[in-house]
Amino acid sequence: MPIIVNLDVMMAKRKISLSELAQKVDLTLANLSILKTGKAKAIRFSTLEAICQALDCRPGDILDFEPDSHSSSVPAKEH
Repeated sequence: MPIIVNLDVMMAKRKISLSELAQKVDLTLANLSILKTGKAKAIRFSTLEAICQALDCRPGDILDFEPDSHSSSVPAKEH
Protein backbone atom coordinates (compact mmCIF):
# COMPACT_ATOMS: atom_id res chain seq x y z
CA MET A 1 0.00 0.00 0.00
CA PRO A 2 1.51 3.35 -0.98
CA ILE A 3 0.24 5.20 2.12
CA ILE A 4 2.63 4.72 5.03
CA VAL A 5 1.38 5.38 8.57
CA ASN A 6 4.11 6.66 10.89
CA LEU A 7 1.88 7.03 13.92
CA ASP A 8 4.18 4.91 16.08
CA VAL A 9 7.14 7.19 15.29
CA MET A 10 5.25 10.33 16.30
CA MET A 11 3.89 8.63 19.43
CA ALA A 12 7.46 7.73 20.44
CA LYS A 13 8.63 11.31 19.83
CA ARG A 14 5.81 12.62 22.01
CA LYS A 15 6.28 9.84 24.59
CA ILE A 16 2.62 8.88 24.56
CA SER A 17 1.20 5.36 24.82
CA LEU A 18 -1.42 3.87 22.55
CA SER A 19 -3.95 3.75 25.38
CA GLU A 20 -3.29 7.38 26.35
CA LEU A 21 -3.69 8.54 22.74
CA ALA A 22 -6.85 6.46 22.33
CA GLN A 23 -8.34 8.16 25.37
CA LYS A 24 -7.37 11.65 24.16
CA VAL A 25 -8.88 11.16 20.69
CA ASP A 26 -11.86 9.10 21.87
CA LEU A 27 -11.07 5.97 19.83
CA THR A 28 -11.00 2.36 20.93
CA LEU A 29 -7.60 0.76 21.39
CA ALA A 30 -8.51 -1.73 18.65
CA ASN A 31 -9.32 0.97 16.08
CA LEU A 32 -6.24 3.02 16.92
CA SER A 33 -4.09 -0.11 16.73
CA ILE A 34 -5.47 -0.89 13.26
CA LEU A 35 -4.53 2.62 12.16
CA LYS A 36 -1.09 2.42 13.79
CA THR A 37 -0.22 -0.85 12.06
CA GLY A 38 -1.26 0.50 8.66
CA LYS A 39 -4.15 -1.94 8.27
CA ALA A 40 -6.84 0.76 8.11
CA LYS A 41 -8.52 1.27 4.74
CA ALA A 42 -9.51 4.87 5.48
CA ILE A 43 -9.39 7.58 8.12
CA ARG A 44 -11.91 10.34 8.77
CA PHE A 45 -10.61 13.88 8.64
CA SER A 46 -12.09 14.45 12.10
CA THR A 47 -10.05 11.52 13.46
CA LEU A 48 -6.90 12.74 11.72
CA GLU A 49 -7.49 16.21 13.15
CA ALA A 50 -7.94 14.84 16.69
CA ILE A 51 -4.75 12.77 16.42
CA CYS A 52 -2.80 15.75 15.10
CA GLN A 53 -4.08 17.94 17.94
CA ALA A 54 -3.23 15.31 20.56
CA LEU A 55 0.28 14.80 19.15
CA ASP A 56 0.85 18.46 18.23
CA CYS A 57 1.75 17.56 14.66
CA ARG A 58 0.61 17.86 11.05
CA PRO A 59 -0.95 15.11 8.91
CA GLY A 60 2.29 14.83 6.94
CA ASP A 61 4.11 13.93 10.16
CA ILE A 62 2.12 10.72 10.50
CA LEU A 63 1.14 9.94 6.90
CA ASP A 64 3.55 9.44 4.02
CA PHE A 65 3.17 8.41 0.38
CA GLU A 66 5.46 5.94 -1.34
CA PRO A 67 4.46 4.93 -4.86
CA ASP A 68 3.99 1.20 -5.28
CA SER A 69 6.82 0.04 -7.54
CA HIS A 70 4.88 -2.86 -9.09
CA SER A 71 1.56 -1.15 -9.76
CA SER A 72 0.83 0.72 -12.95
CA SER A 73 0.60 4.46 -12.94
CA VAL A 74 -2.99 5.60 -13.33
CA PRO A 75 -3.57 9.26 -14.23
CA ALA A 76 -6.00 11.21 -12.08
CA LYS A 77 -9.43 11.89 -13.55
CA GLU A 78 -10.18 15.44 -14.51
CA HIS A 79 -13.45 17.01 -13.39
